Amino acid sequence: MPKLVDPVERRDELVEAVLRVVRRDGLEHASVRNVAREAGLSVGSLRHYFESQSQLMVFAFRTVIERIEARLARLEPEPDPRRRAERTLAELLPLDDDRRAENEVWLAFTSRAMVDSSLRVLRDEGYAALEAGCRAMLTDLSAAGLAPSDVEAEAERLHAWLDGLAVHAAMRADVYTAEKLTAAISYHLDALASQGTVAVRRQRPR
Repeated sequence: MPKLVDPVERRDELVEAVLRVVRRDGLEHASVRNVAREAGLSVGSLRHYFESQSQLMVFAFRTVIERIEARLARLEPEPDPRRRAERTLAELLPLDDDRRAENEVWLAFTSRAMVDSSLRVLRDEGYAALEAGCRAMLTDLSAAGLAPSDVEAEAERLHAWLDGLAVHAAMRADVYTAEKLTAAISYHLDALASQGTVAVRRQRPR
């Protein structure tokens, strides 16, 4: 009797194979044939789940986005806005092997999205979600006096700061260690709090 295969489990295995190929060899080498070989399957078996490389890439990219969103959703409630921000930013930066892998794959896919319209849609969704998250975080911090009142400007700056650190961490993982990235989070939040304090003092009647 042939072994029954869970299609969800098999798709997850294929996504992991895609991520390994992308990290090791680059996105240009993540062909159906190479991914099938990485997963220990025939090309015909892989095409049972994904008809084309484009379908496979879109599914893998969406999986990376969903993993990040799920990790953020699992964070325990935290009453302190500064601590909430620290924990959220830590989940968005490559502080461990899993997050480093996600970061490298995210950058590979977003680069490919410049010439692939199907990936571009997901890239834009991901960026919109990150922009909204930065805005919500700055609204939260500003309300507590821990950031300036110009939420839009600071949210844009935070978004750019996150993107910049992600790129640096992917290019120079030996320099941008987890310790250095964690320190950068504290430094940025300290700077926001300092500006927020100045803004509050200026608003107080003399």
